[in-house]
Parts: sequence; C-alpha cells; structure tokens
Amino acid sequence: MKGIYLHPLPLRIWHWANALLFMILLLTGIRLRILGIAALRPHDPFLLIHQYAGWAMAASSLFWFAYAMAEGHLQRHLLLKKGDIAGIRRQFTYYLVTIFRGEKDPFQPSAEEKYNPLQKIAYAAVMLIFVPVQTLSGLAGSHIGIVRKYVLLWDATGLFNAVHVIGAYLFLLYLIVHVYMSTLGPTVFSHTRAMITGYEEVKEVENDWMVGRGEQETTET
Repeated sequence: MKGIYLHPLPLRIWHWANALLFMILLLTGIRLRILGIAALRPHDPFLLIHQYAGWAMAASSLFWFAYAMAEGHLQRHLLLKKGDIAGIRRQFTYYLVTIFRGEKDPFQPSAEEKYNPLQKIAYAAVMLIFVPVQTLSGLAGSHIGIVRKYVLLWDATGLFNAVHVIGAYLFLLYLIVHVYMSTLGPTVFSHTRAMITGYEEVKEVENDWMVGRGEQETTET
C-alpha cells in the first residue's frame, strides 16, 4: 500500500466548500417546498439563503471549470479514453456483483488515471450538465426583475420549477451514491481522508483493462 498525491489543494477546498453549499441548498430547498413556493415572499429568509447559496455554488462551479481547463484536469481525468470502454463493463460488474465476493477493485487510481470510467461519466455529467441546468432553472425561478419578467411572459414558471425539483432529487441521489462510494477504499474513511490530505492510498497494481490495452498495443506494434 502506498500514498500518491491525487487531489491538489484548490480542488480539495472547492470540494468541501461545495459540499457545504449543497447541504445549505438541500435543507433550505426542503423548507421552501414545505412552505409552498406560491406562498413565498421575495424577501423570505429561507428563499434568500437558498438564492445566495445557489449563486455561490454557480460561482464555485465556474471556478472549477476554469481550474479544470487551466490545469488540464478536464482533459486528463474526466474525458473517456479508448481503453475506458472495457473498463465500464468491468467496473459495473465489480460494483454490482464481485465487490460482495471480496474481489479486488479492477481499477486503482494513479497520477495518469485518477478516476475509473464510471466516475468519469458521473463527475462529467454532474459538472457539465446537471449543475448548469440546475443553476439556470434556479435563476429562472428567482425574483431578479428582467429574468422574472420573461419567465412570466412565456408562462414557464411551472416548467422551470419542475426541472429544478427533479434536478434536486437527482443531486440527492448522487449525494447518497457518492457518500456510499467514498466508503469503498482500503478503509471506510480512506477516500474521505484523501480529500483532506490530498494523498490517496492505493495498491501497487496495474488496472486490469489498462494491462489489456497495453498488451493489445504491444501486439499491434
């Protein structure tokens, strides 16, 4: 077992700040649904906290995107590569079946391959699709004058509200899965500790599908 540095400090700070913002949005969002959106006033404290937290999360997401592009994080670690196709099937099988048999994870993170294929799909979908959609639907439901004007003009309040609520449920599902997956390291708190220290504990083995890809490339040459 060895520790490799996988999580730079800016991403670790962003991760925990985003986690806090998400919890604020989740709790205030539940409270707003209980109160009833139609009965809310523009200066309701829960609504204001929800909006401010939403804008803060939008800003943090822009920071993540700028950092990911500048540091090559998006291209190196989130975009699927040719060898990831076989990894998708193996990783699915591991999470659904073989993990309960005590078999080892077919993927081990490294400086070159930080996430397994399923993680790449999940993280890319969240940051590049779900967050922008959730932000725009939330903005459409806000009481910003010019935005509110056109939403009412198009009679789209119900549509944007439905999209925002569905998005909230998807984010809640993602959170549950994310927390569960964070317990699947060498110890229950290994991945959580890695997001504090930056160092991930990994076994010194090659990824199964990376080995296969390497053998295939050697044969072809």
